[in-house]
Parts: sequence; structure tokens; C-alpha cells
Amino acid sequence: MKFPSKATIEQYRREYPVGCRVELISMDDPQAPPKGTRGTVRGVDDAGNLLVRWDNGSGLNAVLGVDVVRKIHG
Repeated sequence: MKFPSKATIEQYRREYPVGCRVELISMDDPQAPPKGTRGTVRGVDDAGNLLVRWDNGSGLNAVLGVDVVRKIHG
């Protein structure tokens, strides 16, 4: 697996600031929360993973560039 560049990580951090809300569109993981699950961003790690506390209690990270989430307002 190729890791994103530092510039890409910084872009992700600007796009998904701590506390913003996201909705899961798709995730390639058998333990994935259901599509449409919403959550609150806790950060972006140095590997490009979006750290999310999903509203259903899951803490599974989204891999940006592989999994698909959309930023929501409200």
C-alpha cells in the first residue's frame, strides 16, 4: 500500500477538520458500518486514515482514497 504524501495528508486535514460530520457512502471492510451511517471526525492520521466516531458506536477508520465518505452540514 502506498501512503499519501504529506501535502495530501494536510489537504485531508483541511477538508475534514476535527468535529466535522460525515456520512458513509461505501467502505471496503466486512465490519463496516451500514451505508448512510453518520459520524464525527476525530482527526486524520499520518497514513491518511479518517478517524471517525460513528453514531452507531463504531470507531472503524475510513481510508481516504479507498472508502467513500461525504462531508455533511448539521
